[in-house]
Amino acid sequence: MEYQVKTTALEKQKADCIVVGIFEGRELSEAATSIDTASKGVIKTWLKCGDLEGKIGQTSFLYQVPGVSAERVLLVGCGKAKELTVDSYQTIIGHVYAATKLLPIKTLACPLVTLDIKDRDIYWATRFAVETFEHKHYHLHTYKSKPKKDLPELHEVTFMVSKAQSTQVTLGVKHATAIAHAVNTCRDLGNAPSNVCTPAYLADHAKALAKKHPKVTAKILDETDMEKLGMRALLAVGKGSRHPSKLIVLHYQGAAKKSEAPIVLVGKGVTFDTGGVNIKGPEGMLGMKMDMCGAASVLATMQAVAELDLPINVSMIAPSVENMPDGNAYKPSDIITSYSGITIEVQNTDAEGRMILCDALTYSLQFKPKAIIDVATLTGAMITSLGSEFSGLFGNHKPLINTLLEAGEQSNDGAWHMPLNANYQKQIDSKIADIKNMGDKGAPGAIAAACFLERFVEKNNWAHLDVAGTAMNTETTGRPVNLLVQYLLNQSK
Repeated sequence: MEYQVKTTALEKQKADCIVVGIFEGRELSEAATSIDTASKGVIKTWLKCGDLEGKIGQTSFLYQVPGVSAERVLLVGCGKAKELTVDSYQTIIGHVYAATKLLPIKTLACPLVTLDIKDRDIYWATRFAVETFEHKHYHLHTYKSKPKKDLPELHEVTFMVSKAQSTQVTLGVKHATAIAHAVNTCRDLGNAPSNVCTPAYLADHAKALAKKHPKVTAKILDETDMEKLGMRALLAVGKGSRHPSKLIVLHYQGAAKKSEAPIVLVGKGVTFDTGGVNIKGPEGMLGMKMDMCGAASVLATMQAVAELDLPINVSMIAPSVENMPDGNAYKPSDIITSYSGITIEVQNTDAEGRMILCDALTYSLQFKPKAIIDVATLTGAMITSLGSEFSGLFGNHKPLINTLLEAGEQSNDGAWHMPLNANYQKQIDSKIADIKNMGDKGAPGAIAAACFLERFVEKNNWAHLDVAGTAMNTETTGRPVNLLVQYLLNQSK
């Protein structure tokens, strides 16, 4: 969709539709008052009918309103004026988009960004409006031979604001558009079937991104490269697949000093996870094409960083494999020597995400990073712990944890700080190797996985986002791209 910012009087803006808010008690918003004045009381007169009380979710169209250039006026309920939160505001925008889909509305004039949201300014109101419109507008790519034909869709939104507000709204549109496009890229990658989205497919996507943006460079390590380096933990997971494993590396050079330490993003890229020899049941395997959402989110974040031309250095590593059972597959009880030299006792081949991430984390150390953030759909235990509301956030550096939590709150893409200390590390100690890839029986699984990863980051500032509950459901959500980009925006000052 396209977005514009205009300071034209509301009643003079030409569009298929203009939307104004009505609060509970049939109280008119400032924009609704302007339209009501221009139409000599049409809105107040209509509201007396009692069809719309102003509750969130209520919508109604008025046609050929006198004194108004737009073809229609959409009234949308906004709830109680003093209780408008980010969540309720995004719900309102969602109802506006749903209402436009009922009619052949292509252009919308929208002054809703001027509504007062609790603890937010007009920049954030614009961000959340654009991101919500884009989220609702997203099409899940299908492979049907005859795609369904719908009514013409909304393709242009004009935010109607004052001259004093236009600078902040324009900035909000710029940031939100890049973020929303990145979220949709993440969703496209995660929703693609695994016979399309293979490790090579992700590598090609990364190369195309680098080709498009001059500040981005790509390096793809194939299995021969990784074998020479000794990345045997990563390679072990992909041994049962006919699709060769890849290590995808991107570097974005945006800081004035090339020597400035980069922030490194690492994303789990298991393009399909059968569980390997410890094969999943049928229900557990359904949806495992999305087990590469960590890789998709960091690839998409790099896209947003490049589009926004942020003045920082960011590197990205996405280990990408397919975990399949085969005569050559790795097995429970195998001992694998990782790239770091740490030996790993394999207790379960379905604990494969940490196996590929550990080699990628070790690889990241050569860049002398300012911080390392890994993202992975890592454990079912995380879903049990937090559901789909918050991503689980682990780490060894309190300032980094706090900045990520703040970015989650700002972007409405929340994370929850999970415990991680030395006492938990005992659960992954092995009697016959340095560590094992599963915690002791009855141990907290998400924490055990985080403990495993922590062994490979040495003394670097590190955070781990377990997004098993937030990144995927029946389809890919695009989380935590919003959180990651907001964190990087904050780091860019």
